[in-house]
Amino acid sequence: MDKDAGEDRDWWLLVGGRRRLGRELARILARRHNLVLTTSGSWEPEADFVSELSKQTQVRCLLWDGSSPGLAQTMMADLAALGAAGRRLNSCVLVAGTFPEAPLGQWDADGLAGTWQVNLTFPLLAAQAVAPLLADGGCLQFLLDTAIHRPFLKHLPYSAAKAGLAAMVPGLARALAPRVRVVGHALGTVLIAGHDPAGLAAHSLVQAIGTPEDLARALEFAAESPYLTGEVITLDGGTRWA
Repeated sequence: MDKDAGEDRDWWLLVGGRRRLGRELARILARRHNLVLTTSGSWEPEADFVSELSKQTQVRCLLWDGSSPGLAQTMMADLAALGAAGRRLNSCVLVAGTFPEAPLGQWDADGLAGTWQVNLTFPLLAAQAVAPLLADGGCLQFLLDTAIHRPFLKHLPYSAAKAGLAAMVPGLARALAPRVRVVGHALGTVLIAGHDPAGLAAHSLVQAIGTPEDLARALEFAAESPYLTGEVITLDGGTRWA
């Protein structure tokens, strides 16, 4: 897309916009928004993906490694450059995370620290860095998990990290009010490689599994709802009640 062609679009930041769900969200959101995408790995192998997005919208790619000791400085420098270029973010979606299996009895200090670093510490540091660049009325959005309602027994440290993020949603909403809104999304089953879709769908009230489009609609709703803040929206097809 010609650089000037996207000037009338707002800018969204996807923290973790290179793989799996983040990648699919980027494809969907590129239809309406300019995008800033971050990843912990190199963007060089993703040239075709970035080129595909660039045909629809303006795209800026950043390298934010959640395990890097210099992460905070990198984020601040990148965001300062965006601000200097006049890029104000309408929404930031924190997608990045890992899903390690860690049943009770197999925990150790290093494993717990690594799980919480990626799934809790990194999103909070990114949120802290991004908040000042959000436009007035902008929305900071956390991707959570239905594990906040019913923790996964083989993924308890992951579940605890997501519950920690969920607890921060109302707190950050108060801390950033009235200029910035904060919303969480407790997501159910989406992108089910290696699992039986019919079996998973049978456990929901709507008899279906979720799609990236379902999440994208919820993200758009939150971004465009100026009276919504401090809430966690559960998007699981009613699985909790089935």
